[in-house]
Amino acid sequence: MLEALLAVLGLVCIGLVGACMWLVRQLRDAVKLQGERDAARDRRFKELSRRLDAYLTGSVQMGEELHELRRVVAPLPDKLNQIEQRDPSSLSFTQAARLAGMGASVDDLTQSCGLSKAEAELVSKMQQAKSQRS
Repeated sequence: MLEALLAVLGLVCIGLVGACMWLVRQLRDAVKLQGERDAARDRRFKELSRRLDAYLTGSVQMGEELHELRRVVAPLPDKLNQIEQRDPSSLSFTQAARLAGMGASVDDLTQSCGLSKAEAELVSKMQQAKSQRS
């Protein structure tokens, strides 16, 4: 009887050793899988960081260009007033501005209002800026 108990106890010990070995393998597999997931997450994080940096750089550049554009466009209304006041005998720049507002091209302004190409471009750009602000 004692021998039978020892045999059963031996079998239980062998079963426990087998279960422990199975659990160790399961744990190793889980650690390996988690390592792969961590590596994939880190790669994705780096990719997203790179994309965010590119987006932020583009936004900063766009802001700088917008600031520069505002700086260039800001004096245009005063320049247009100066041009209108400089030669009152020429065709009205106000009329040219109205035509530009209705979609007249630079060539149309030069032909119908007698403006130089530079003046017509200035009037056209002023109208575009004015319509964009509205």
